[in-house]
Amino acid sequence: MSTLGTLAATLRAVLGDGQVLTDRQDLRTYECDGLANHRVVPGIVVLPRDTAECARTVRECVAAGVPFVARGSGTGLSGGALPRADGVLIVTARMRRILAVDAADERATVEPGVINLQVSKAAAEHGYYYAPDPSSQQVCSIGGNVAENSGGAHCLKYGFTTHHVLGAEIVTPEGEVVELGGPAPDPPGYDLLGAFVGAEGTLGIATRVTVRLTRLPQSVRTLLAAFPTTAAAGAATSAVIAAGVIPAAVEMMDALAVEAAEAAVACGYPAGAGAVLIVDLDGPTAEVEAQFAQVTALFETHGATELRVAATEAERTLFWRGRKSAFAAVGRISPDYIVQDGVIPRTALPEVLARIGEIAAGHGVRVANVFHAGDGNLHPLVLFDAAKPGEDERAEEASGAIIDLCIEYGGSITGEHGVGTDKAKYMPRMFTADDLDTMQLLRCAFDPAGLANPGKIFPEPRLCGEIPRKHHGSDAPTGLY
Repeated sequence: MSTLGTLAATLRAVLGDGQVLTDRQDLRTYECDGLANHRVVPGIVVLPRDTAECARTVRECVAAGVPFVARGSGTGLSGGALPRADGVLIVTARMRRILAVDAADERATVEPGVINLQVSKAAAEHGYYYAPDPSSQQVCSIGGNVAENSGGAHCLKYGFTTHHVLGAEIVTPEGEVVELGGPAPDPPGYDLLGAFVGAEGTLGIATRVTVRLTRLPQSVRTLLAAFPTTAAAGAATSAVIAAGVIPAAVEMMDALAVEAAEAAVACGYPAGAGAVLIVDLDGPTAEVEAQFAQVTALFETHGATELRVAATEAERTLFWRGRKSAFAAVGRISPDYIVQDGVIPRTALPEVLARIGEIAAGHGVRVANVFHAGDGNLHPLVLFDAAKPGEDERAEEASGAIIDLCIEYGGSITGEHGVGTDKAKYMPRMFTADDLDTMQLLRCAFDPAGLANPGKIFPEPRLCGEIPRKHHGSDAPTGLY
C-alpha cells in the first residue's frame, strides 16, 4: 500500500469514514480555492470536528512525512489553500461553533470554520460587531481570514484582521496544541500571534480564535458619488483624506466594474459614470454630520456629476450590494478573469489607473477596477477568454505588469489576498535575498520538517536546516543552499 493509502487507513481508524475522503470525485470538490486557474486534486481530504482531531491528523501526517494544507471556506484569491497531490488537505469547515460572546470585555471566541458575518450577527444583540469585512464575508471563515490577514471595505478606518485578533489556539506543524496571545489587549512576551496572523497556514492551523469586538456606531451615513473619470474619483478620495476626514470606507468602481455589477444585481448605479465612489461615515452623530458636509463639498469641488445619500438601510444595502458582488459579477461580462491585489500610495491613484489602462491596451485585454480607494489597495480584474489562443498568456503578462507597476510606485504586491501560489514568483521583485532568508528562518522555527503548506509564499523550494548564503554583489546566487 502507498504512503497515502496507509495514512488514509490510519486516519479512518481514528476519525471514521465520513471524515476522511479519498474518492476522486469527492476530492475534486477541493482542487482549488477562489483562484480557479490553479488546480490540484488533493491526495486526501480530512474534515476534523475539533482541536483534538485536527492535532491528531497533523501528527499522523508528520509521522508519515506527508505534507498538509489547511483550508477554510476556500474563498481565498491567491492559491493559499491550493492542495498537494501527495498530501492531506485539512478542511476546518466543520469546526463552526461560536464558543463565547463576551460583551463586557469586548471579545468573542470562535472556531475557525465560523463564517465572518456570523460573528457580527451574534454580537449585534449586545451592541457590537466584528469590524473586518471581506467582500466574501457571507461565506469566508475566520480561520481563513486569520491565515490571510484579510481586510475588507472598512479596513481604512478599522484595520485588518491582525488588529482584531487577541489570541489563538493553534496546532503547530508538529501537531502540538499551543496558545498564542491571550484575552488581554497586549499580552507579555514575543508577538508570536502577530507572526502567525497572515502566515498563510505555513506556521500552523488555528483551531480557536479570540477576536476583538467593536461597538456599533451611533450613526452611519452612506454616500454614492458618480464621477466622469477614475482620475477625478481618485483625486476626490485624496482630497477627503487630506482634509483630515477618515471615512469608515471609500470604495471605487470603474465603468467596466459598474457594468458587471448592474448585470449581476441591478444595483442602480448612475448611468454613464466613469467611476463611482461608495463612502461610509460612522461614529458619533455630530461628528458624522460634520464629516458628511465636508465630503459632499469636496466631491462637488472635484467634479462629482451625481451624489446620492442612502435614506434607509435598504438603500444602503443596495449601494453596497454592487460593490460586494463585483468579483463574482465580472463573470457576467467575461468568461475568465484574474483578480489582482496590489497596493500603491493613495495620491498616485490617478496616474496608476491611467497606466493600468495603457497596460490593458498594450496586451489586448480589458481591466475592470474595483478597489479600496481610501488606502490604495487595488483589485484590478484582468478579463480574458481562455478559449481564444494566447489570450490567457496575455492576461497573465498584463497581471504581472500591474504588480510591477505597484512596486514601481513604492507599493506592495498584496494588500489582503496573500502571496500563496499566485504571487510567490513576485517576491524577489519586492524583497532582497537576505529578506527572504530571514523570513525562511522564522518559518523553519515553527516548521522544521517543512510540511505545513509547502510551496507557498517563497519563490523557490527552500529546506529548513540549510545555511543562508552570503550575498556578495549582484552576481551572487540568491536563496538558501
